[in-house]
Amino acid sequence: MGAGQGHDHTAGQTNGRMLAIALGLTTTFLVAEVIAGIVFNSLALLSDAAHMFTDAAALAIALAANRIGARKPDDKRTFGYRRFEILAAAFNAILLFAVAIYVLVEGVKRIIDPEPVQSTGMLIVAILGLVINLIAMRLLSAGKDKSLNIKGAYLEVWADMLGSLGVIAGALVIQFTGWRIVDPIVAIGIGLWVLPRTWILLKDTTHILLEGAPSGVDLAKVRKLVVETPGVAGIHDLHVWVSGADQPSCSAHVVLMAGADDEAVRLAVAARLEGDFDLHHLTVQTERVACADQEGLHP
Repeated sequence: MGAGQGHDHTAGQTNGRMLAIALGLTTTFLVAEVIAGIVFNSLALLSDAAHMFTDAAALAIALAANRIGARKPDDKRTFGYRRFEILAAAFNAILLFAVAIYVLVEGVKRIIDPEPVQSTGMLIVAILGLVINLIAMRLLSAGKDKSLNIKGAYLEVWADMLGSLGVIAGALVIQFTGWRIVDPIVAIGIGLWVLPRTWILLKDTTHILLEGAPSGVDLAKVRKLVVETPGVAGIHDLHVWVSGADQPSCSAHVVLMAGADDEAVRLAVAARLEGDFDLHHLTVQTERVACADQEGLHP
């Protein structure tokens, strides 16, 4: 037997619109920044362009995932397509890792053998890039705490915003001192800044793909709460997981005490799980006698 509630897709539609706008802005500027990086011979600018490329890729993937994830469940995908958003976020994290490593390697090469850089053009393009990043961040900020897919895209843009700030600072230093080595140092700094945050995103997405318990949910406390519910003799085969970053689910087998009303107990368990752990998508199976293969099930 189950207890649950529907899911609001309005937020997903809003996120889709914001993603589309941010993607248009980012892609337009990306082309200009790549050309500028080549013309002005700036690794820092090309590094920022590389991150801008991953921004565009992340936003495109996030937009596709957002639309696919909004599809309703069907006979083949009974849980729907929400997990596709998590796959997209994981792919974005891997993409960021690859770009950061490339920038680090190329930066070391240029420290050993610095190349001339046109700092004025580098500065102008970096300032324009910063403006684009700030607009995109503003568009994505509302949905980043409710979707790992949006969070992944937001982190991409956020990292690129920091990169733009680094390029601006580097361009000013080169302009006033002539220290060409600043260009690859800024590029390496961008790469090192991005890596830890990319690791956190990859860890979060992997946890969801492995059907780990959502953050803040202690299964020992969940078991204790259920067992303390009047009419409950025991609990087994308890699972708590998330299909998407904001969609926790729970299932459990609850053994009833003699004479307990199964529907009343089920509703009481559901109410306590919703109130104490914010678990709304529930499937609670009540049993007069524990499953014969209880030992073979998860605890």
